[in-house]
Amino acid sequence: MALPDHSSADGRGQGGGGDDDTGIRILSVLTGLVVAGLLIFAPHASQDRWGAADPLAALLLLWSMGAGFASGLGLAVRLPSVARLLLSSSACLGALVLAVFRIAGH
Repeated sequence: MALPDHSSADGRGQGGGGDDDTGIRILSVLTGLVVAGLLIFAPHASQDRWGAADPLAALLLLWSMGAGFASGLGLAVRLPSVARLLLSSSACLGALVLAVFRIAGH
């Protein structure tokens, strides 16, 4: 016996056709919170081994934090497609991985 194919009132059911996802993505929000905490409580994480600031590492961490908050809270849904791509969950993960590689290379 198959389930009926109709959408729910909020458009997220089967066959709803609406691809706007305004729900909270908890993993993206947690990533943004962890990176924000890292930047607040351990700002030396974005410094090189000599103690000088590493602007690229800081930029990548800030991008990961901002993309985590924007995609996790659904703030980027109504933005243009390029901005939505830069603030997506995959951009959050990609910026975080690049930041980790950059920091590990110090």
